[in-house]
Amino acid sequence: MSMNFRIGNGYDVHRLADGIPLWLGGIQIPHSKGCVAHSDGDVLIHALCDALLGAANLRDIGHHFPDNDNTYKNIDSKILLNRTVEILAQNSYQIGNVDAVLCLQQPKVKDFIPKMQSCLAEVMRVSTDQVSIKATTAEKLGFVGREEGVEAHAVALIYKT
Repeated sequence: MSMNFRIGNGYDVHRLADGIPLWLGGIQIPHSKGCVAHSDGDVLIHALCDALLGAANLRDIGHHFPDNDNTYKNIDSKILLNRTVEILAQNSYQIGNVDAVLCLQQPKVKDFIPKMQSCLAEVMRVSTDQVSIKATTAEKLGFVGREEGVEAHAVALIYKT
């Protein structure tokens, strides 16, 4: 029996501003700045949603959860990820694995990665060894390096059930 494997990639970016909670990978990270967004601004989850939807050729996060719809105003991005997994299941896809990179200058998030992995694995209904998260800085270059924003890149492998 051959399996129909598919890959997708996702990217998201948000501006940072003072006094907003910083949500990354489904958890709140202590920091003085957070992401300006229609939802909670979790760039990691948004990139994952796009990677998963793209792998299934089901458009993107903005198509399914538009930022001009007040239903999604300040929504917890874990809800969007859960709905994305449901959309995949409705189309007979399961997640093989995901791999993501967070790009931000501050704060350092390496100590939060295991908690992010656990949180995301639970939402996606996979094991933690199927969720890879890495973090890097921008070496003080560009908008990320100036701490004006944060970005995330993700790839996903899915397969037809």
